[in-house]
Parts: sequence; C-alpha cells; structure tokens
Amino acid sequence: MITDVRDLAAHLSSGCKPEQTIGTEHEAFGFRLGDFSPPAYADGRPGIAAMLNGIAAAEGLEPILDHGNTIGLKGNGESISLEPGGQFELSGAPLETLHETKAELDAHIARVKTIAPGLGLGFAPLGFHPQARRADMPFMPKGRYKIMREYMPKVGTLGLDMMLRTCTVQVNLDFSSEADMVTKMRVAYALQPLATALFANSPFYEGKPNGLLSNRAHVWTDTDNARSGIPKMVFQEGFGFEAYADWLLNVPMYFVYRDGEFHDAAGASFKDFMEGSLPALPGMRATLGDFADHSTTAFPDVRLKRWIETRGADSGSVPMMLAQSAFWTGIFYDKAALAAAASLVRDIQYDSLLTMRAIVPRAGLATPFRAGALRDLARDAIIIADQGLRARAKHNAEGLDERVYLSPLHDIAAGGPTQAEHWLSRYNGEWQGDVSRIWGEAAF
Repeated sequence: MITDVRDLAAHLSSGCKPEQTIGTEHEAFGFRLGDFSPPAYADGRPGIAAMLNGIAAAEGLEPILDHGNTIGLKGNGESISLEPGGQFELSGAPLETLHETKAELDAHIARVKTIAPGLGLGFAPLGFHPQARRADMPFMPKGRYKIMREYMPKVGTLGLDMMLRTCTVQVNLDFSSEADMVTKMRVAYALQPLATALFANSPFYEGKPNGLLSNRAHVWTDTDNARSGIPKMVFQEGFGFEAYADWLLNVPMYFVYRDGEFHDAAGASFKDFMEGSLPALPGMRATLGDFADHSTTAFPDVRLKRWIETRGADSGSVPMMLAQSAFWTGIFYDKAALAAAASLVRDIQYDSLLTMRAIVPRAGLATPFRAGALRDLARDAIIIADQGLRARAKHNAEGLDERVYLSPLHDIAAGGPTQAEHWLSRYNGEWQGDVSRIWGEAAF
C-alpha cells in the first residue's frame, strides 16, 4: 500500500539509470481498401481483431485479452495495442541506437504489409482522421475506453475526437538523476510547440481543409485540461519527483483495475483512494500498481513515468517518425547538446508557451516567436540535435551516424513544407479536392 506522496516520488525516481535507451511509440489509422472507411473490431468483415489474430498466428506473439477479446499483442520487448478508434499502435522496445529504431519500424511495417492486404485493410499514419465523422468511428472493446467514453464529454468538447480520430508518435527517453529529469522536462516542454509545428500532419477535417495544420494539436486544447497541456509546476522552483507526483494526485481518476475488471472511478480523487475512501471501492487502498495505471491517464504534452515521454507530435511518415526520435535523442543524450538546448529556451516564459500552444495548430512554423517565428527556433534546435547525434557517434553498417535521420527536419527548417503543407498542396493540385487520395500516398 502507499500512504504518502513520497512513496510515489520514490517510484518515479526509481527510473533513474545511466542507460540511454530510445523507445518509440507510433499510431496509424486503419482503412478498408475498397472505400477507405475505418474498420470495426469485428462486424462480420475482417477487421482489427482479424489483424491482431493474423499477426499473432504469424509471429507467435502473446495475445493481450480483455474479456476474451484480443486487444493487443506482446513479445520481443515490444507490444502492439489499440487506441479507442482502432488506431494501431506499436510500443517499441527500449533500444540503444536510432539504427535499431529504424530496423524495428521497418519490421513493423513489413508485418502490416504481410497481413493487412489479405484482409482488405491498409494502415496510414496521420495526425487526425482526414475523412471520418466522429459517428463513423468504431470503439474498441477495452474496458477503460468505455469509462473514458462516458467521462470525456463532461470535461471538454473534443475528448471523443482525441480518443477516436487522432494518432500520435512519441519518444520515450531516460533520465539519470532528479536534476537531469528536471532539465530534460523543462527543455522538452519549452520545445513542444516547435515539435507540434515541425511534425504537423493533420490539415483535413471530414474531407476538407479547415485552416489547421495540426488538427490533432487543436483537439488537445479542449480535451480535459485537468490532465493535459503544460503544467505550470514544471517551471516553478522546487520542481522534482515529489512535485510531479503531487500534481498526479490532483488529476481526477478514471478507473481502478482489479481482478480483470475496470471499476469506474471517473472524477474521483486518488488521494481518497490512498486513504481507503474511494466511493467506488470503499475500504480498498491504492497500490503502486494503481498509481502506475493512474499515471497513464494523465496526458500532458510531456509525461513523466520512470522515463520521459515527449508527446507533442502528429503521427507521420516513416522518415518523420525517425526524425522525431532523432530530434529528442540528439538533444537529450549528449551533455553539451542538452546544456545548449536549455540555454536556447531559458528565456521562454510560461505564458508565452501557453500562447504558442494555442496558436501553433493553425500557424505552424509561422507562429510568432521572439522577433521572428518558430521556424527560427527550429534551425537552432535542429543544429543542437545534430551536434548531439554527432557526439554520440553511433554508426550503422554503412558507416553513417544517427544524424542521417534528421535530414527531413533540416529540409523543413530551410523552408521546405511540413507534411501538412505537402498534403494541402496535393489537395489543391493533383487531387483536385479529393481527400481520399491521401490513403494511397500516406499508407505504409
């Protein structure tokens, strides 16, 4: 049992380690090859369940079950899971180099291409579903999603869109000490608006442009502000493991998982759970496992577990997924690069971050910043990441170091189009206003 916030802080601090591993998680929308509609879990036609079962049979991965339904797979240090609308997610293993990240991503795409076409399915990594209405999206049979589905409309207007119509890519990285964690969290939060702009990949809404470059990022501005966004305490004096744990205690609960069942505790206080006075389960006290579950229901732009998750980017093309991992790896995993990044963003005020977060879904790299725009910050930040990767000196079989994966970001910083801008150009040009053309061009 846990009785004090210090127990929770100790749990977070147990993540301190000298290793520098890279974990990449990425999501993709499924679509039917015939009409581009989102596939259900199982509705009489091959769908998401058939996809999971096909992979399990081909690779011998262990099914993850929820009341007899296969809702994920695990094995070889990685897992495949489902977001609420059937978005297919790979949670990669903790790896030592970006070259291994590329190999893992290539293997995942190969498995998708092996199984999906025979089921009449395809998968495309995009930040927001370019065509489907909210009502068109299926719900996956996962107990926690039923609770979230009922709770989300009470705390924001776009929570169901977040669940059903968005896809992201995130990078999970290590910290070696509390001081190292604090520096990395502050740098990561300060650079999240930039990451959102660089990786913007969702300019369409129900078949047409709606003036946004990252509709996914816009959705997060009114999903559930008690558990998302940029918590102010990260930038306040004394921030550390205990301060973050205390913030988590004030995030309203979703559920308690016991004996294979999700018990609805939506809106309740985790502090009450620690004291044994949770209305849904009176007398039951929280464990560290419950706290770990609870931490997954907080959705800030950068999330602290026993590692750091950078969460501000739209899902996108394979080169851009690798670029996302390369950007943060280069900054986080070289001391000189991390110090340079901290210096680069030191003058950014908290209120300015909130302003940029609100503007960037629409303006992207043109978002005002200092005397110019975010594109100016992009050039400096990407150079720092490049220098960090050079210092890591991790080479592949061809003798190339990890800087090769930053190439798409150098192009964008030099004035090239983001993914969102590329799709808008296609929409207004060769596609002649037919958004469905995106599936064939964006698919794995």
